[in-house]
Amino acid sequence: MIRVHSPLRLAILLAALSTISANSAYRTRSTSLFPLKSNDSQHFPVTTTSNFQKSILGIRGGASRKKPRKSKSASLHSTSSSSKKKTATGKKAVGSDEKESAVSSSLNRYKSILPLTRFYISLVGVVTLISVLLGEEATQGLLALDPIRTFNGMELWRPFTAASFFGPPSIGWLMNGYYLFEYGSSLERAFGTPQHIIFLLGQVVLLTMFSAILGQPFYGASMTTSMLHVLSRSMPNQKVKWLIFTVPYWTLPYGLMASDVLQAQSAMSAIPHIMGILSGHFYYFHKFVWPKLGGEDWLNPPDFLVKKFDPDAKKAKINAALKSKRKRGKGRRLGA
Repeated sequence: MIRVHSPLRLAILLAALSTISANSAYRTRSTSLFPLKSNDSQHFPVTTTSNFQKSILGIRGGASRKKPRKSKSASLHSTSSSSKKKTATGKKAVGSDEKESAVSSSLNRYKSILPLTRFYISLVGVVTLISVLLGEEATQGLLALDPIRTFNGMELWRPFTAASFFGPPSIGWLMNGYYLFEYGSSLERAFGTPQHIIFLLGQVVLLTMFSAILGQPFYGASMTTSMLHVLSRSMPNQKVKWLIFTVPYWTLPYGLMASDVLQAQSAMSAIPHIMGILSGHFYYFHKFVWPKLGGEDWLNPPDFLVKKFDPDAKKAKINAALKSKRKRGKGRRLGA
């Protein structure tokens, strides 16, 4: 046996590998140019790299062909525009959503209004829309307060539409709507929704009577004046800004009446405000003054309204009653 030095042995091995690679490449090219028949594929398998060649490449440290891995890192454009970005805590990232539209912002503000004030404002909007569609004459015939048609004809919606009509859309209409929102929200927040229901229903009854006597078909302005009067009597000496003057709060309803008289150049414009002051003072006296004089507060809301709109107040009332009974029922010690 002839001994071959290691460099020569390595050269012979490399030459054999190159020959095998050339033959396999030739076979691949020939099969791509001349496709094999179904029976020839058993004798000449179409492979680009044999198993023997792969093993040799692995021994000598060559790189074998592998399938490219899919990149798991996300690019700047990999996420869809519809997906919402979130932080590690699960909250929405700053600037991830588009800016809120004006319509959705207005709806959110509308939903944030207290429930009874929101219902009243909605009724004002519906009545105003009906008046614009029907015209002045049809509005008077359908929505105005008519005592005969209200009670004899059972048209019971007329007191509520008369309390919700502020005239056609104008600057005065906007101002009355703003007053309704401000004063109504303040009263409902201070008294609670059940008590505010009693207040509004009482004002509708009283103003219906006053309007039937004085011949006023609508009294929406009287409703806002009554709200303002009750608020002003609750803190009469507080200083408030009115136009360019600083006046006590209790004078604000009279200032509003004076401004309407000067604007209309007619004393008849004071009648709705006088009606509102009288009806508002009736409520204030029987709710806050009469109980202090020893009378009974008969303007409390019924239990079903409290349970429906303010269950927390109902629980507090029950707890207070139970505490008072416990204090009264203290017994004596045995043997005392």
